[in-house]
Amino acid sequence: MAEEKKTPAKKTAAKKTTAKTPAAAAKAEAAPKTPAKPAAKKPAGKTVRVTQTGSPLGRKDYQRATLIGLGLNKMHKTRELEDTPAVRGMIAKVAHLVKVEDAA
Repeated sequence: MAEEKKTPAKKTAAKKTTAKTPAAAAKAEAAPKTPAKPAAKKPAGKTVRVTQTGSPLGRKDYQRATLIGLGLNKMHKTRELEDTPAVRGMIAKVAHLVKVEDAA
């Protein structure tokens, strides 16, 4: 007697929903797949305008990383940042590469 090998039945791809009620399942399917980007907020309170004047070429890695942290990556790019001690400390690290102005 030859034994027949049984192959498992193919499973159909069904959508899995974690919602327990039909209304919640319909709402979950209708929801957009990617969340919308939040609107850019202008910093509240005092701000400082920082412009990159020096090139990061030939500088230490921490100085390049600080410029990126300030949102600067190209010459003459300007960012308006909130005037906090953390931002002031970052500016102090790369003071020779940036120009700082008080934003009005």
